[in-house]
Amino acid sequence: MTARLGIVAGGGRLPKLLIDACRESGRDFFVLALKGQADPEIINQVPHEWIRIGAAGKGFAILKQQGVRELVMAGRVRRPTLRDLRPDMRVARFFARLGKRGLGDDGLLRAVIDEVEGEGFRVVGIGDLLPALHAEEGVLGRVRPDAQAEEDIARGRAVLSALADTDVGQAVVVQQGIVLGIEAVEGTDALLERCGALKRKGPGGVLVKFSKRGQETRVDMPTIGPGTVSSAARAGLRGIAVEAGATIIVDQDELAEAADRADLFVVGIAADQ
Repeated sequence: MTARLGIVAGGGRLPKLLIDACRESGRDFFVLALKGQADPEIINQVPHEWIRIGAAGKGFAILKQQGVRELVMAGRVRRPTLRDLRPDMRVARFFARLGKRGLGDDGLLRAVIDEVEGEGFRVVGIGDLLPALHAEEGVLGRVRPDAQAEEDIARGRAVLSALADTDVGQAVVVQQGIVLGIEAVEGTDALLERCGALKRKGPGGVLVKFSKRGQETRVDMPTIGPGTVSSAARAGLRGIAVEAGATIIVDQDELAEAADRADLFVVGIAADQ
């Protein structure tokens, strides 16, 4: 029998897609919803408990009480301030063990996974549970990148490769060979908003979004959806390039339609190309 799945739910549609997949397959599940992050309209229809993001001790107790054996973290989580976090003793001990190691995003996420699995849960990735959401190689929609866009994509990939060991971000915006912005703590939508004010005359730029070398994709796989297309269009971009097989595309049909309406390309590229 398949182990009961615990879904730690943040914002966006990914938690609902996981819930729907569990229902369709008959898999038993339980949702641990993050207050201020998850959508109540999704969560309140299924077995769940709400928890604030800094209450890990209570969360672990709930999941064990519910018989959860496997755990997936799904959905957007806005970074809390320390004041918002209000860590319980369990989280405070975790931070104390980290000390002053200065971990980046990937190091911190690996430490979180180690902590969770130390409690007896097996962490699984969204991509393993929803493989149909993986970006495929090739163009999604009717618009294709031209020669200038291909050059911008290559430039963006080179920049991300050069930054891989710095653990900065997953995305970069390039226009006519000029790097308009690199994703950091603000996230992709904020990056696109920032770059919209920096766009140059002539052919629009390209968002290039690839996983970092050694990235912990079980809890942080690059993801785009229709909202990404809307943000890219508002920023004056003319395309999005993502890593095939290592990027989640939410609502692919809706995304392709939105891209076609905006005359904007979305393309999946193999990592070794």
